[in-house]
Amino acid sequence: MNLLKSISIFLLIVLSSYIRATVLSDTTIIKSHLIAITKTDKYRNHRNVDQLNKTADYIKNVFNQYTDSVLIQEYTVNGKVYKNVICSFGTENKNRIIVGAHYDVCSNQEGADDNASGIVGLLELSRLLKGQKLNYRIDLVAYSLEEPPYFKTEFMGSYIHAKSLIDSKANVFGMISVEMIGYFKDEKKSQSYPLGILSLFYGNRGNYITLVKKFGSGRFARKFCRYYKSTKTILTKQFSAPKSLPGIDYSDHLNYWKHGYSALMITDTSFYRNQNYHESTDTIETLDLFRMSKVIDGIFMTLTSL
Repeated sequence: MNLLKSISIFLLIVLSSYIRATVLSDTTIIKSHLIAITKTDKYRNHRNVDQLNKTADYIKNVFNQYTDSVLIQEYTVNGKVYKNVICSFGTENKNRIIVGAHYDVCSNQEGADDNASGIVGLLELSRLLKGQKLNYRIDLVAYSLEEPPYFKTEFMGSYIHAKSLIDSKANVFGMISVEMIGYFKDEKKSQSYPLGILSLFYGNRGNYITLVKKFGSGRFARKFCRYYKSTKTILTKQFSAPKSLPGIDYSDHLNYWKHGYSALMITDTSFYRNQNYHESTDTIETLDLFRMSKVIDGIFMTLTSL
């Protein structure tokens, strides 16, 4: 069994070297999506339902370019209708992987990193996944209401979606939360941690992407991390900790944990690095589109190799 794993990882590395020589994620497309999502008349927070719906329509229209399997999951909170947007690839496969990101923001801000970057990751993945031969069904899910005042409530779009998987008895291998993937800094002391001692192990430069999972996170999370790191598209560090550690469950993966699924978060570490978090300064101009594209490439290469 260990020999088969070694061979699989070796083949992935060979494939990764070939794919890196080709063009995958496109920074021009990435920028155009970021502009469309963030440069709007109103901010896409829970109060501006019309703007949230316009964003959902934009996501749906992009998904429709690459797959015939697109649906809207509507749910009502305080008399207002909110929407998850879902598209699927490899629907001939019974077992599925969920890749999710939220499109709402906290208060009045553009939210370029939090979390337009994650949504653009889904949009680029939809383009890259078109026509691919997959071993799993891949569901890309854009959620509403991840941010306060609904964070950690049953009104989060990801809670609605995770529960629907349980209710329909879907076969789910695991889930990836794409949460802030566009902010990188090479300067010393640009990276902080919930525990200062962690800088001794992970360094103090915010120049990497992080794969975050809890202890006992399950087979999918372990396998995804192993494959993702082997793609070598971008400097990657894995962080495993108790669920109680501050920040480890600060995104949509927490609702899949609640429902017993193996899940992890891909992140630039949010407020531990990006001082624009939940501020009006969280704009496109602060993002590193090249390294963001490499994060997306790593996700794509891993999904098509699992």
